Amino acid sequence: MTGNFDHGGNIFSVARAIGVSPEDIIDFSASINPLGLADGVREAVCAAFDRVLHYPDSYCAELREALARYHNVDSARVMVANGSTELIYLVPRLTGGVRGLVVAPAFSEYAKALSSAGMEVDYLILDAEDGFCFPLEEFERKLAAGYDVVFICNPGNPSGALVPLSVIETILDLCRAADALPVLDEAFMDFCEEGSGKYLVTEGGRGMVLRSMTKFFAVPGLRIGYAMASPDIVRRLESFRGPWSVNTPAQVAGVVSLGNSGYIRRTLQYVETEKAILAAGLAGIGSLLPFPSAANYLLVKTAGANGAAELREKLMKRLILIRDCSNFRGLDGRFFRVAVRKGEENARLVEALREICG
Repeated sequence: MTGNFDHGGNIFSVARAIGVSPEDIIDFSASINPLGLADGVREAVCAAFDRVLHYPDSYCAELREALARYHNVDSARVMVANGSTELIYLVPRLTGGVRGLVVAPAFSEYAKALSSAGMEVDYLILDAEDGFCFPLEEFERKLAAGYDVVFICNPGNPSGALVPLSVIETILDLCRAADALPVLDEAFMDFCEEGSGKYLVTEGGRGMVLRSMTKFFAVPGLRIGYAMASPDIVRRLESFRGPWSVNTPAQVAGVVSLGNSGYIRRTLQYVETEKAILAAGLAGIGSLLPFPSAANYLLVKTAGANGAAELREKLMKRLILIRDCSNFRGLDGRFFRVAVRKGEENARLVEALREICG
């Protein structure tokens, strides 16, 4: 099976193409919590299923309050959405500008959202050879060209690199001076948390943070995302979206997930342990170089110019799916990304790669 994909998690289309059940495939291309749903989520959704006879709460009041408690912010500074992607596409309407800057490599929907709004898209490319460190001086020079919005993913996707909070604060100051709206996409921040800029934006009004419940709480099929920002930005965002975008089962699942502190602790411990084991296993294969990551995935560099595509095809025959990163701006055919899954699945991936690369 050949061809590039804009996103990971194409398990259904891949399964159809190769004639197997989706359950037969080990999907390392989508970075979802390997522990699965939090305890009680399935039961709560089933118990509340009769609520689908009514329109969902458009304000998402219960989930909004749960998120406010989880992050220790006022609920007026939280907006719930149908995945963080819905919010990404609302951002250009919020700014009403003409130019956007994307710090890359990054999620492709940033550029698509800007382009669909008729905005010009420019890029600041982080250097893999420099460990994807954020170049503040180059960023400041770049801002002089004039941008209305800046998208920054932290931790980086697919790099996993974490921009320190002190650097984030400087980034926000530079954006304010340049009259550009900074959008911090923290879709994977739940896996590390120490670098979140949420209080800087909610209290200082210096931009917005986007979050996703898809990854950490393992509900990609339900679509739950949210923004944290000043009350003024939240009100303006809400005015641009249609009603009822977050369905009732998603809202119920979100509330129950956030209340399970034991699940949250177990996830952090499990992912950190298994990530270290997976990284060591990949590093033990001479032709592969895994990058350090603050998230629940690893970016890996191969030796061959088209190594990622070749590995993807060979692993597909073993019913293992990885994310070829050659279509990320700033990367090429040498890079692929793998999620941290359960220990036995990670071991199977390493063994398969060792056999293929050996």
